[in-house]
Amino acid sequence: MDQKTLVIGVIGADVHAVGISILNRAFIDAGFNVVNLGVMVSQEEYIAAAIETNADAIMVSSLYGQGELDCRGMREKCDEAGLKNILLYAGGNIVIGKQVFEEVEQRFKAMGFDRAFPPGTAPETTIEALKEDLHIA
Repeated sequence: MDQKTLVIGVIGADVHAVGISILNRAFIDAGFNVVNLGVMVSQEEYIAAAIETNADAIMVSSLYGQGELDCRGMREKCDEAGLKNILLYAGGNIVIGKQVFEEVEQRFKAMGFDRAFPPGTAPETTIEALKEDLHIA
């Protein structure tokens, strides 16, 4: 398998580092090349890193509830930067308050994200989705 590259990080003003560290380890252990941008990452930083590393996917994490605002317009920026086919995932506490996740997921898909994951999603679930979407046997 040629190694797929993931750009991961915590978007916006979020400083929650534990989850991204767990994902970083899980993705590496699953055989991915991981570019971990850490916390407080802007859309532009994700996109620049994806271009620089020829990434296959951008994984946006958010825990402080502002993910929906922070992610708005990201697909358009990816398209403008020449990343039309890059996989875009979002996960964590990506909205404020308790909301029906199916509705949240639909809003993220409407924003151009390929998948959205609720809080507490196991890394294995995300890895399975990546393997499916990146056509890894």
